[in-house]
Amino acid sequence: MNHWLVKSEPFAYSWDDFVKAGRSVWDGVRNYQARNNLKAMKKGDWVLFYHSNEGLAVVGIAEVATEAYPDPTIDDPRWVVVELVPVQPLKKPVTLQQIKADNRLQQIALIRQSRLSVMPIQAEEFDLILSLSNDENADE
Repeated sequence: MNHWLVKSEPFAYSWDDFVKAGRSVWDGVRNYQARNNLKAMKKGDWVLFYHSNEGLAVVGIAEVATEAYPDPTIDDPRWVVVELVPVQPLKKPVTLQQIKADNRLQQIALIRQSRLSVMPIQAEEFDLILSLSNDENADE
């Protein structure tokens, strides 16, 4: 199983919007590296949902429900979508500030490639973010 992080601006599509929908086609990706990451996603992979621009925090866990297929919003076969389903919100959001402050997360793609909207993360990074969410003593 692979692990991923997807970013969404909460004013455009928030975690709450995602939960209300119950399932989402992850469309509109127009960056080749992000597209390649969508193509690499497999059904059952875990995904962290990150609020970008506003909030700047990982807020929930999703699962890949459907693997890549052509993006129905555009007539160009180069672009693909996946379908995601929400699994659960994090106990408390894990902020970008917390991630940057943790020496164990210095190689995470969220820091190294901050503009990328769909990125792979290591299983250890995924687990560490979950533990930060559950840590009552972690800095807000």
